[in-house]
Amino acid sequence: SVHEELSTGGELKRASASSKKSPYAHSSDSDSGPPVKVTEEGVVFRSYRDGRKIPLTPESTIRAQKSFGADIIIPLDELPPYHIDPKVLEDSVERTHRWEARSLMEHLKDVREQAIYCVIHGGLDRNLRKKSLEYLTSLPFDGYAIGGSLGKNGEELMELLEWMMPMMNEDGNGSDGRVNRREKPRHLLGIADEPSILGAVKNGIDTMDSCYPTRLSRHGTLLSREGKVHIKSGKYSRQFGVPIDSECGCSTCRNYDRAYLWHLFKAKEPLFMQLATIHNIHYMNDFMKQQRQLILDGKI
Repeated sequence: SVHEELSTGGELKRASASSKKSPYAHSSDSDSGPPVKVTEEGVVFRSYRDGRKIPLTPESTIRAQKSFGADIIIPLDELPPYHIDPKVLEDSVERTHRWEARSLMEHLKDVREQAIYCVIHGGLDRNLRKKSLEYLTSLPFDGYAIGGSLGKNGEELMELLEWMMPMMNEDGNGSDGRVNRREKPRHLLGIADEPSILGAVKNGIDTMDSCYPTRLSRHGTLLSREGKVHIKSGKYSRQFGVPIDSECGCSTCRNYDRAYLWHLFKAKEPLFMQLATIHNIHYMNDFMKQQRQLILDGKI
């Protein structure tokens, strides 16, 4: 919400409001970046452009996400650091619960064709994670996202998911009776590199979001089935006629070779980031398509 306001001055919101469809061709989810001040009412961000303060509340973030047509709305929540005092973490989780309940109430005033997911918190504290899961799944959210600190490495992430995901298959208690958690989609927030995807899918995660492929693109790393291609290396300067990935069908691989991409990167041409991003996102889509097929084949 903050980035959209600073980048477009709300133009994306207005463009979306004037059309029945979002300006994006496929489904989108949205959330916000790190705050500079946290209170019970909400958070205050400082503009990285002009320094002005931008207040956000649970209600205002819902209205903003609705206005620019998000398919999946993520409530305002607080992301505590990995190293944190247990009492501070507990207070943060409780405040996030109150924010998420307020967000849900705002969403239910004008649902449209949009979904809202809760965000389960608690860091690596299993008691807090269980408490967060039980409370948030008792509310009528459309799906369950797993957020907060997920560990300092992949091993801790997998340990958390292996412990936590079986509870997603158990019935819970809601205001209207028993809640069938198995019927709701499960989303992993902010993590989507290949090893994490493999472990997450195996543990029952349905969807993920991450800047991983686009961040790699900006820094000259291209994904391939043979491993990462760090295009700044001089060895790629003479690889004429060799695509990034011989099995990839993206427009970058069909039309450009490694030597040309090496030249673009070295020359700091903006075109490089565009072509690299097209490829990396296409690669990740192929990777996820393979995971879906494995599920359909009963191999996961």
